[in-house]
This record gives sequence, structure tokens and C-alpha cells, in this order.
Amino acid sequence: MSAPVFLITPPFTQLNTPYPATAYLKGFFNTKKINSFQADLGIEVTVELFSKKGLQNLFEGINKLQKELSPNAVRIIALQHDYINTIDAVMLFLQGKSPTLAHLICKRDFLPEAERFAQLDDLKWAFGTMGTQDKAKHIATMYLEDLSDLIKETVDEHFGFSRYAERLGRSANSFDELYAALQLEYTYLDRILIGILEKKMEAIQPKLVAISVPFPGNLYTSLRCGQWIKKNYPAVKVAMGGGFANTELRSLTDARVFEFYDFITLDDGEAPLEILLQHIEGKKKREELKRAFTLVDGSVAYINDQTSADYKQGEVGTPDYSDLFLDKYISAIEIINPMHSLWSDGRWNKLTMAHGCYWGKCTFCDISLDYIKNYEPVTAALLCDRMEEMIAQTGQHGFHFVDEAAPPALMRALAIEIIRRKLVVSWWANVRFEKSFTRDLCLLLKASGCIAISGGLEVASDRLLALIQKGITVAQVARVNKHFTEAGIMVHAYLMYGFPTNSPGNHRLTRNGSSAF
Repeated sequence: MSAPVFLITPPFTQLNTPYPATAYLKGFFNTKKINSFQADLGIEVTVELFSKKGLQNLFEGINKLQKELSPNAVRIIALQHDYINTIDAVMLFLQGKSPTLAHLICKRDFLPEAERFAQLDDLKWAFGTMGTQDKAKHIATMYLEDLSDLIKETVDEHFGFSRYAERLGRSANSFDELYAALQLEYTYLDRILIGILEKKMEAIQPKLVAISVPFPGNLYTSLRCGQWIKKNYPAVKVAMGGGFANTELRSLTDARVFEFYDFITLDDGEAPLEILLQHIEGKKKREELKRAFTLVDGSVAYINDQTSADYKQGEVGTPDYSDLFLDKYISAIEIINPMHSLWSDGRWNKLTMAHGCYWGKCTFCDISLDYIKNYEPVTAALLCDRMEEMIAQTGQHGFHFVDEAAPPALMRALAIEIIRRKLVVSWWANVRFEKSFTRDLCLLLKASGCIAISGGLEVASDRLLALIQKGITVAQVARVNKHFTEAGIMVHAYLMYGFPTNSPGNHRLTRNGSSAF
């Protein structure tokens, strides 16, 4: 199990499927014959917490509290033995290992119910007389959400299944609040997390720990991991990278961050981490680092040796999901909309059709950043090769293409290649509502296994779409969506809230503002 590189996804991202960053990096290290080990600490913390023993420990701690609790918390505590006795069965069901339990769950007298169940939609309308599995997943999800509410109220105010301490991460224009929280004693979840991390560090004995932080909700736990490693393994170097760093830490100035990390890398991680490992091993000088923040003489310095090139997409290898507990992920249905449920239901292998965005003009987007401006597609043949490798490794035939916007021409080529190889797959992707999505193309995509697409409409106003250089019109979006729908492909359109000069009738989903610790 020993490896020079330990790749970590800290809690919490998704509970139904691994976030792909560490699998991408492990696949790259494989091409370089560099041994690495990866762990999704989010799912490992979850399965330890939501187990019979975990709930026994949780309720034992709660029962010792001397604080006034809400009626909802009081109800859950009164039903604690029902929760303790059913939790293992529910987790096995959500992991797909006990599907027949669905019939018992749907009876509504098997699982204890608290406040979340008051918010349940009309289940008969949503699932009809069939759909037992999905109905049971939805009920079981509400059961876990009730326990989540209890945890947040009693032992860990930051808890959330996919957004742990997100408020602290989102207030990242200043490091003060987050830094203060990290000086406090461990929370209940911190103790579980560090207990798991301690065992892995002892077994792996890495030289470099690379922590991927895709979202604000991963930031606090990543800092806790770095804090513990630097205290207990001072010779091991800790690097942080990922989507949060790429968008929020490009103007990093606060030296306190390096009490938790030794390096922060930006954009594509393959070349920066390879060079960083060579630096740790004494093969590269500090001045040769690529896109990395570190401390130099007590001050934050950004080092980017321009002579080192990034790797082409055809050179980075196939994502490798080994080491991860693929049988432990849970399929939850939080929202009954069938398109929404794709984000939390099912084990999806993650792949990218192209690096960057082929459009790259939308004014609200981070179009100056490398991961968007440098467009580089992969061939359909190579994509199918990777899909076949991942099916053989994971046993899963579902794929989520996580591109900023999948290119229509490449989607067409991929669909033809899938059909030519007679691959049995289901897949979905993010797109722009291009006029090239004709009725015939949508039918071809459906025939290849495409089940859904999501795309940015942003604002339902031709005037504003022109102002943000979206390159689409409302009428065009309507036609394209009609083609997808008639082909039997589900459509999810993103809207934006609060766009300047937009009327209250239109809406927008905003990106986080930039921050600079």
C-alpha cells in the first residue's frame, strides 16, 4: 500500500460517485510509472457515521449534551433506537445491495420519520403505483436528511452531505473566520475524519499528499487534513489544488494558509504535481515549479517555470478508480425531478470530451483561465478506448461527461463510434444549445445511449443573451430543446438570478465572487 503520492478528496462532494479529480491524476501517474494511492474521505466518513456503531456513538454523545433542543431533534432522539436498528439496512439498500428492502421502506411504517417528511412531495403523483425503487430511495434520503439535521443542530453546526462548512469557504475574501475555526477543538466529524486519515497515512507513508478541493464545501476539511499531516508528518509535503483554488485563490497573499499546505497549484494538475514530486525528491529546483504558490522567506510567492509544458489530453491516460470504495457509494434521490436526480443517483464514470470550452466568449465566465480558454478535444476513438477500460475496471456502464460544454461535432463522432463498437452505455453531458443540435443529431445521440443533457440558457431575453455574448437566442434554444425532447433525451437548462437590468420575471444563478486570502 506504500506510495510516494497520496491523492485525497476531502469531505464532502458527492455520495453516489467519486469526484473524478484524483482518478484523473492517478491515471496520469500510471503513465509515468509513479505509484499513487487515492481516497475519497467523504464516502469513508459517511459510511462510518451512518452505521449502527456510528449512530450508537452519535446518540451517546448527544444524550450527554446539556442544551435546549428543537422539537424535531427531540423527536429524533426519542426514536434513536429505531434509527440505530434500521441504519445498516438503509445504507445497504442505498448502496444497491438490498433492493428488495424498497417494498418495506415504501410502506412508510418501517423507517422513523421527522421534520423532513413534512416536506415530501406527493409520492403517488411523483412515482405512481410503480417506481418502487426510486420512491424508496427518496424516502431513505429524507431519513438520512433528518439525521443530518440532528447532527447539525447538536454536534457539528457545519455538517452537510455535500457542503461541509460551505459558509466558511464562501466567505473566503478573508481567511480570518476560517482560520479562527481551525484553531478550535475538533468537531464530531473532524474526529471521524482524522481517525480515518491517520490510518491511511500510517499505511501509505507518502512523500506528497495532494488534496483536491473542487468546491467551497471541501475547503474546511482539506485544511483540517493538511493541519494534521503537517503536525504529525512534518517531512511530508502537502499540496492543494482543484476548482476552488483555480477560481478563488489566484491572488493568494495570506501566508497563514501555508500553516496547512506547503504548496497550492493552479489549473491542470498533471505537470505541476509531477514537477512538485521531482522537487521533493531533489530532482528539480524550487524555481522549476509550475503554477505553484508556496512560501519564500516568509512571504507568499507564485512560481511558474514557463519552460515546462502541459500534457496533451491524449497523453494523460485513462482515469483510474482503483483504491476507491466503489461499492460503498449511495444512490440518493433528494429531488424527485428525474433530471435533477442524476446528480445524486447512480454510479457515473466521469470523463471529459475536451479540455476547455470551444466557445469561450461568455462574458460572465472565467474565460481567461487555462481550464476554459485552452480548448483541446480528444478523438472519439480515444474516448471510446477509455470508456471500455473504465467499464472493465469499475463494472459500470454509465458515463457523465463533465465538460464546460461538450462540442456537438465530437458528440456526433462519439455517438457513431459507440454504435460502431456496439458499446452498451448510458451517458449525459453539459452542452451549449447550439443550432447544430438538429433533430437527426439528437436521434443519433439517443441511439448511442445519451439519456440527458444540461446546458446554460442563463437568461430568457435575447437582449441580455447578446450582451453576455452567449451566442444563442431564445427561439434557437426552444428549437434545440424540442429536438432533444422529441428524441427522448431529458433536458436541464440553467438560469441565472439577479442579472443586471434583468426583470424580476427572469432569473439567474450566479458564480461565486473571486476571493483572495
